[in-house]
Parts: sequence; C-alpha cells; structure tokens
Amino acid sequence: MTETYADLIAAEDVLLFVNAAVTSTGQREFRSQAYQQRLSLDFLHEYVRVNYRTVYAASLALDINDHNAARVVEQLLRTAGEASGEQRRTEGRLIAARLARLPPQRVYRLFRALRAAKVGNRRARAILRDWLAARPDLGHDAVKYRAGLKTAARHFHLPLTTATGTGTATGTAPPAAGELGDFLFKPGVRPRYEHALLDAYRRAHYEQGAVYELPFTVAEGFAARHGVAREAFVERIAPRMTRLERLRTQREAGADVAGAAVRTDLSVMPLTRLALYALSLTTEERVRRRAELTGALRSAARRAAGPYAGTWGRVAAVLDDSYSASGSGVKRRRPLAVALGGHFLLEALAAPGAYGAWWTSGRTDPLLVRPYGPTPLGMRVIDALEYAPERLVVVSDGWDNAPPGLAGEVLRVWRTRLDRERRTSVVHLNPVYDADGFDVRRLAASVPTAGIRDAEDLPALVEIAQFAEGRTGLAELQAYLDRRIESFLRTYERGGAT
Repeated sequence: MTETYADLIAAEDVLLFVNAAVTSTGQREFRSQAYQQRLSLDFLHEYVRVNYRTVYAASLALDINDHNAARVVEQLLRTAGEASGEQRRTEGRLIAARLARLPPQRVYRLFRALRAAKVGNRRARAILRDWLAARPDLGHDAVKYRAGLKTAARHFHLPLTTATGTGTATGTAPPAAGELGDFLFKPGVRPRYEHALLDAYRRAHYEQGAVYELPFTVAEGFAARHGVAREAFVERIAPRMTRLERLRTQREAGADVAGAAVRTDLSVMPLTRLALYALSLTTEERVRRRAELTGALRSAARRAAGPYAGTWGRVAAVLDDSYSASGSGVKRRRPLAVALGGHFLLEALAAPGAYGAWWTSGRTDPLLVRPYGPTPLGMRVIDALEYAPERLVVVSDGWDNAPPGLAGEVLRVWRTRLDRERRTSVVHLNPVYDADGFDVRRLAASVPTAGIRDAEDLPALVEIAQFAEGRTGLAELQAYLDRRIESFLRTYERGGAT
C-alpha cells in the first residue's frame, strides 16, 4: 500500500512539472508577475531533476515549450556528474533530438547560458559540435546569429578553419576553409569572401544594393544606417522574408495593405500562430476577410488533427473568452488564441456534424470573439452536457467566477451521480500556469487537467491528461513516456526533425 501511494505521489509530481513546462515561459501572465513565474519554474526544475532525473530528461520527448526544453537541456548538461552512464547515453540522444527541433536562436542562447555557467565539458562540446555540423549553412548562421556562433566557437574551442555544414539552406556552397574563422574573428583580413552571404554582409557596409541579399533581420539595421525609407525597404526585401516576418510587417503597416495579406499564404501557417494573427485584426477586417481566415484556420486544424480527424465522435467544447483571456502585455491574447485554435481543431477531430461549442460570453461566431466579461464556466458546462457528448473539452484558465466554483460542483455531481458509467469523457486544458500553486488551476478533483500552450498539441495533451485523475502510478506514466521517447527518437534518427 505504501509503495502504491508513493507511486501516485511521484506521478503527481511529474505531471505537475509537465503542466508547468508546457504552459509557462517565465513571462508575466494575467494574474502573476514574471518573477513569480520564474521562481516557481526554478523550483520545479530543480525538484524534478534531483528526484526524477530519468523522467526529467524524458520530458524532452513531450510537447513542452521551447523555453523549458532549453532549460532542461541546460540543467542536464550542467549536472552530468549526477547521471549514470546509461542515463548519460539516453540523455545525449534526447538532447540531440530536441536541439534539432529548437529554433537556432534559442540554441545559441542556450550555449551562451552554458558559457556563463562555465560549462565546457567534453560531453557539451560534442553535442555542440554535432549540432553545428548538422546546420544547413553555417555561413547563414554567421551572418544572422553572429554573436551566438562567435561565443560558442570561442568558449567551446570549436575549430572554424574548415568548412562545416552543407550549404543547402540558402542555395549556396558551404564556406571555404578558414572563411568562417576570419569572418567572425578577423573581419578586415579578407578583401572578399567566396560565400555569398558573408561577402554580402561585408559589402552591405558601403553598398546599398548588398543589403537586399541579407536575411531580413540583419538587413533592417543596414537599411536604417543607409537611410532607406521603411516602405521602400520592406517592398524590396519581401522575397527574402519569412511568413512570420511578412505578417509582422503587415501588422506594422496597418490594415490597408490588403494586397500583402493576399500574397501571404495563411493556409500553411501553424494553427495557434494563425489564431493569434486573426485576433490581432480589427473586427471589421475579420468580417471582410471571413472566408480567407476561416478557410485557413480549418486547413491548419485538419493538418494538426492528422489521422485523428473525424474519429472523436460527438464532441462538445467549453471555450473561455472572458477578460482574463486577454493574457498579458508580453503574451497578448495567447489564452484566447489557444481557445480559438482549439475550437477549429476539435471541430476537425469530431465526427462530421457532431460538434458543438459554447463560449463563456455566449457568442456563437468564433471568428469575432474578443476577451470580455466574467467567466461563467458552470453555466456553459451545463449547456455542453445537455448536448450529450462523448467527449467534453474545456479550454480555460480555470477561474470560474460567475458564480464562483459552479463548474467544479456541476462536474462533481455529473461524475458521481449522473454519469457513473463514464459515458462522457471530460478533460480540462488550461493555457495559463498558476505560479502560486505550482500547477495549472483545476476545475474539480474528478476532472483530469493538463496544461496547454499550442492548440496543435491538444490531441496529445488529452491523452496525457488521463494520468492526472490520480488513479495511475509512476509505472504507467513511465510506460507512456517510454513510448513517446521511442517515437520521438525514431522520428529524429530517420531525419524527420527540422
């Protein structure tokens, strides 16, 4: 009995950390400041790493956000002496696979953090060397992430005298022998560079035309130095901009650049990013572009649903568009974007014609939702249960306040009195981390709750939420993690990571 109870406590500890690592990025939330978020995360990372190191490393195979993934990698590399030989081998594979999925700027930031912590062991150097060797074009990195690459090369004693990388990302040949080292550490030595981007960076200091051969974020600084008008610069640099950069410049320019919006293919945008973009538009523009935005959101949702599309049967969703869904200054409208993306994803997962959605505000047009008013979750849960769904999914920060606690009481009575056979599966997904409680806020003890940051992760998080009901121990959770690790590493080693 004692061992079983200990396993349940261990499973709860692990799920506590997973919820935090999925939702929190150490930034200010609607009800907590950034320092509170950071302190809470610091404690959880330390606690789980010390007590459950194997599971701590396994979290890299889950849908935790990039901030916490980089933090896990940093902690594993800083404390390599605490791991056994078998643990280090597994950790090395997981770290390599996760680094391949992280944005390069975050990886370079990670190596700067390792330098500040004075971590320079053989294991860290080998991981850095392998990651750099897999980069498609180090010449591009030397231009766009100059400080990060320079710091990493100096601290980890990485020789840059030979060509590294394949050069396929920008369609150029890899840098010639010695070029990278000279570019980073002896910028005035060579009169020209064989690598096109390196030479364009050199020429951009005095030649305005070379600015438009550089990545957008680098070219911005040179354009300002040359006094180029912003509108003219954006128009000419457009072919070298990423989709996100185009969307950002569209928002800067305002809603009158409708032509630019048409040129950007919204249908290939990730679901949550697309939902954030839609919510950033005015109500008038959303109405005017209703067909385009709705089609793009449904297309992204179908991609996210994948093989599960249409397999969830009759689904009901309770979605939070109360005032707290506005998020914070640094995470503007993020909770509402998760709810909006979740709406379209659940619509794709449900059987055709078997989906119903209830917004806390009572609105029925998802494209026009805005964060406003209280959070009457209890009333909406009653409405959703009357739909007799096979699955009920609640996407909310859990602050049920109109009246307080009604949702939890409704779900308790439903589970204990009206649906003892569990005909309806109920899951609560919370996009906001509660720093004071070291977890996401829950509606009721009988309802499994999981943290969520991106709507695309909803199917996987509904699966892992089953462990949050308190009826399964660490053995079952470890078996699930083992399956995720195997799938994660198999995808990476087959070249599926980008």
